[in-house]
Amino acid sequence: MKPVHALVLASLFASALAGAAVLKTDPAKSSVVAVFKQMNVPVEANFKTFTARIDYDAARPEASKAAVDMVTASIDLGDAEYNREVSKKEWFNTAQFPKASFVSTSIKPAGPGKLTVAGKLTIKGRTADVNFPLTVKTESGKHLFEGQLPIRRLAFNIGEGEWKDTSMVADEVVIKFRVSAGNN
Repeated sequence: MKPVHALVLASLFASALAGAAVLKTDPAKSSVVAVFKQMNVPVEANFKTFTARIDYDAARPEASKAAVDMVTASIDLGDAEYNREVSKKEWFNTAQFPKASFVSTSIKPAGPGKLTVAGKLTIKGRTADVNFPLTVKTESGKHLFEGQLPIRRLAFNIGEGEWKDTSMVADEVVIKFRVSAGNN
């Protein structure tokens, strides 16, 4: 390859990479919460430990990528006994499956400040294709990504044995997330 061609290719490669930027997540202003109903009463469970990697290009959202890992043992139902219960094999089986993860496969513009995200969600060793709407706005100089992902817990084998009964714990779960991230 001639040196000029190599320089042109390197320049094109560098400019393609320059569009999307890996953003630094602000954990203090970010959250991942699972909301479900137990005996028809809404319950919120916070994932205290998670990481989000977002490569975001506002000018070309379709070039963006996102990945989120949640430490399953960090789920907090507000009570130590409940937290121990959901770490057991019947629920999250945190010993065998220490994390749940989401990896985007596509991000598409859906109007001003809105995106449609598709990807693979893996919980307790089971992977499903998911998609959901996402809003993005700027707050205090950072991007704020917010969305909700409805899932069915039984599709991921969360609640085995007697806990498959959805009259006690509903099958429907909404994963709500808020991620604040910026270049600094």
